[in-house]
Amino acid sequence: MKETYSPTWDLDVIFPGGSDSEQFQTYVTTIKREMRKLEEQIKSYDPNVKDDHALFIDIITGLEHTMKKLREVGAYISCLSAQDVKDEKANILVGQRSLLSAEMSGIQTKFDQKLIGINENEWNALLSSQELQELSFVLNERRNQAKELLDVDQEMLINDLAVDGYHAWNQMYGAIVGNMSVEIEEDGEVSSYSVGQALNKLHSPNREVRKHVFDQLGKAWSSESNLFGQTLNHLAGFRLQTYKHRKWEDVLKEPLAINRMSKETLDAMWGAITRNKQHFVTFLNKKASLLGLEKLSMYDIGAPLTDSVKTYSYTEGANFIVEQFRNFSPKMADFAKQAFEKRWIEAEDRPGKRPGGFCTSFPDSEQTRIFMTYSGTSSNISTLAHELGHAYHQHVMNNVNGLNQRYAMNVAETASTFAEMIVADASVGNAESKEEKLSLLEDKIGRSVAFFMNIHARFLFERNFYEERKEGMVAVDRLNELMIEAQKEAYCGVLDEYDPNFWASKLHFHITGTPFYNFPYTFGYLFSLGIYARAKEKGGNFEDDYVALLRDTGRMTVEDLAMNHLNVDLTKADFWEHAISLCVKDVEAFIELS
Repeated sequence: MKETYSPTWDLDVIFPGGSDSEQFQTYVTTIKREMRKLEEQIKSYDPNVKDDHALFIDIITGLEHTMKKLREVGAYISCLSAQDVKDEKANILVGQRSLLSAEMSGIQTKFDQKLIGINENEWNALLSSQELQELSFVLNERRNQAKELLDVDQEMLINDLAVDGYHAWNQMYGAIVGNMSVEIEEDGEVSSYSVGQALNKLHSPNREVRKHVFDQLGKAWSSESNLFGQTLNHLAGFRLQTYKHRKWEDVLKEPLAINRMSKETLDAMWGAITRNKQHFVTFLNKKASLLGLEKLSMYDIGAPLTDSVKTYSYTEGANFIVEQFRNFSPKMADFAKQAFEKRWIEAEDRPGKRPGGFCTSFPDSEQTRIFMTYSGTSSNISTLAHELGHAYHQHVMNNVNGLNQRYAMNVAETASTFAEMIVADASVGNAESKEEKLSLLEDKIGRSVAFFMNIHARFLFERNFYEERKEGMVAVDRLNELMIEAQKEAYCGVLDEYDPNFWASKLHFHITGTPFYNFPYTFGYLFSLGIYARAKEKGGNFEDDYVALLRDTGRMTVEDLAMNHLNVDLTKADFWEHAISLCVKDVEAFIELS
């Protein structure tokens, strides 16, 4: 008999005591001491003195160790604040994390300025040394990016002011959402739900329930929209002012650099998607017909096709994921089983948790933690597989140098989407009836719609919003208009009702670490489709190739990664068109089956 898995995570094995953990505070004190030492070493390092080679190596080693520890701290605080939004001590730790990050960012800025001062001959000699050869990409990247920044004092000032003038807006957003509740009427009684719990109810087979929940969520977001308008405007304003002083004219410069990809690749991807959207318009119209509707509304996109929605216990979902992973990669399956057994996952459906899901890494402990709210749907199982894909990515990076572990969001989404696809395909293949197969196929195509239309709407909204924000604050009514305009364009006008509050309800618009927290998802989805197709062709010989690709994600541009491991050119339309054609086949199968 298979064991039953607990849906709550174990954080005490990392730091016992939660937000009161003394061991955690001792760990933070150690980091601060290491940061002081790093600062002194960087201050004394002279790029023009050849004998300082050993000191340079020491600084690199110190950076790796300290940054790992900082990621450990950041991950722990994220877990504490997510599991209980009313944990005031955890919220205080969020502020502490921002201060530590700003301090470390300042230290790195000083180091990067030293890199600029190293002459080319000495620089090439450093990178060719045995100790630094494997870090040549990330060190060259740091040096080149430093050349485009302001002088060190100005960059330090930006870092310091960002704690209370930038990151604090993101924290304010989180605090407001944490205190929100959604009033939903069920069977004549009104109950209060957290935002995360309410969102799960949008998958109800009953359209009246979906409409009611959508309207109640809309009211909740609208009631706080003036505050959310402030957070969004000031976040964008801080970024734009910083870009202006650095003389960066294109708002996509930073997100493209963070994702190590070119504008040509981004344009090729969106161009291919736009040319193929009609297939997904056909799908949405067909779904509307099957639901007895003229047109779908935003709250119908994720609606099940039947009144009987099959649900699975947490353990059933876990066992299914492990079983399907094993068909592709025994190593991946063993890792997923370990995550369930060691309670690395917080999935309990309870109030007080923040909405959404995430995977976070503890690189010093070589563990990960996954956060979500599991209510038993096929979509929940897909989300769980998605986050386990993230976790496996970090797992195979554990023995890679810490400076080479910082892979970008777009390739991070590749591993997660690949894992999700394995489970989605298996679900369709294992369907016991035509109705079940149709329902699961619809759920699978729904992900294509999300990446090609929903994510595109987010990208269009953010791009247009930034252009208007350059001229001053953008009013809430205008934000609503921009959101609807973006959704109409992205969904090709196929919907009956849109979501004007989406700019307020989506956390990603309010995240400070990564601007344009949208297009990397679509990149990861399509890139993983290419990898998935390759995996099915190679069968059992694929596992080692996949791990090799993942281990290179932190030390190459995405264009080089694709060329080296898949022999494809991402700046051309061909790769993207081929990947999208795999999604179109799902649509054709759905139309034929229905």
